[in-house]
Amino acid sequence: MRRTGPVRIRLIVLFQIVMLFFGVKAVSQRNVIVDADTGNEVDDFYALARILLEPSVKVTALNAAHWQTSHWAIAETMENSHRLNQQLLGEMNIQLKTNRGGLARMYDWGDRARHSAAAYEIIEQAQGSGRVTILVLGALTNVASAVFIEPSIAEKLDVYWLGTEMEFETGVLKRNDFNPMMDQFALDYLLNSKVNMHIMPVSVALAMQVDFDEMNTKIGNHFLGGFLMKRWEDHLDGSRRNRILWDLALITAFIKPSLATTKVVHTSKDSGNRSITFYDTIDADAIYADFYATLLAFGKE
Repeated sequence: MRRTGPVRIRLIVLFQIVMLFFGVKAVSQRNVIVDADTGNEVDDFYALARILLEPSVKVTALNAAHWQTSHWAIAETMENSHRLNQQLLGEMNIQLKTNRGGLARMYDWGDRARHSAAAYEIIEQAQGSGRVTILVLGALTNVASAVFIEPSIAEKLDVYWLGTEMEFETGVLKRNDFNPMMDQFALDYLLNSKVNMHIMPVSVALAMQVDFDEMNTKIGNHFLGGFLMKRWEDHLDGSRRNRILWDLALITAFIKPSLATTKVVHTSKDSGNRSITFYDTIDADAIYADFYATLLAFGKE
């Protein structure tokens, strides 16, 4: 994903030849689309940095999501997320396809889809061979719009999403947290679809609390770490000294399944009446240790 010069390319080829000579197979990569409301909160930058640095994952497209329904919303929230996505890629010296998503939540009647480059990226990939994995860090607008436009792709999508609260004892799914509220219809539409869903409830991701000083001590002197810490300070509530990096939990649980546990829940009739995989525990300390180690190993070329 990073730009590579002729010397680096030759070294990579030489390394692969050596690996083949000794009978060692190269690590296969999983292709994913990432869909993020990057302008909304601080945690998106940290989560995106983590997955962009993961050698076992190839991000095929980075889609921008809106957060227009928030009472903190600024003008053109999707465009804000799109710009920040490109800013982060520039800081990391990564070339990657970026797409604009829907401007706001899905429409209330008629053609309810938000037609966007992000939605059509999902459709195009799903109409190819194989399944398509999408990691969604915000509203489900882009994914639900893609399925609304082309319902036949639903069975080919594996969606990993942060949102809702699941009461595992009672099976009650609550939907009054931020991401569901950004597009309630999109969530209902996907729950009642054939999309394969993996959900990280916010009640589980709540364990991802971290202190500013602790984080800054760990990564502040690193060029990318300093950039991420500046995002924390420059955010509209940058005076907060403690945060929950929600999205980092979902991203790392996808990359390293051993750092979380899941439970399959058959949802109620008003939530799709089907089996959905929910994360029920995460090892927050291990997730942060993984994040620090991965980021600090990343150097400028």
